[in-house]
Amino acid sequence: MTRRRTLWEERLAQNPNHSAWYISRWESMVEAGDDIVGEARMIDAMVPRGARILDAGCGQGRVGGHLASVGHTVVGVDVDPALVTAAQAQFPDATWRQGDLAELDLPAAGLPEPFDAIVCAGNVLTFAAPGTQVEILRRFAAHLAPQGRAVVGFGAGRGYDLEQFERDVTRAGLTVDLRLASWDLRPFENSDFLVAVLRAA
Repeated sequence: MTRRRTLWEERLAQNPNHSAWYISRWESMVEAGDDIVGEARMIDAMVPRGARILDAGCGQGRVGGHLASVGHTVVGVDVDPALVTAAQAQFPDATWRQGDLAELDLPAAGLPEPFDAIVCAGNVLTFAAPGTQVEILRRFAAHLAPQGRAVVGFGAGRGYDLEQFERDVTRAGLTVDLRLASWDLRPFENSDFLVAVLRAA
């Protein structure tokens, strides 16, 4: 069966310079003194030092790289090889792999240990191939340690609505422990952005 291209890959097909633009955008924010690791701080607060963390849809490594720098064992996966190359260059202390999250199988890639936390930030699920989100969530569930948690953040109005996400979470064998409106822990009250903390059902 042929793999369906993600919406991110569709965007790259339309504009081959999109990866370079994306990397440059975050570099400009760092130069401007902007805080770009808020998601990482939340995950760091949830796990013990030296935890195993999967950065799912890692991009150029801004979240996983920070988590590695404060003492965690980080594996990052992204479908975009240019972003994975950038992550490897900037954050060599973490492990970076190229691949589609809908096909995530790290034990088959020689990385068998489960994760204490999975972070999926940056609207990653909205860039997946439509309809594959439930499989991605199943793969997250399969990669979690028994007490592990996955944290997923994305905005509404991007083609993957919050109600469908909740249904997919249940179908994937997960349950929502906590709903927030932001990575800085604001309460979820009819928000157009969701940060959901998930665990095995």
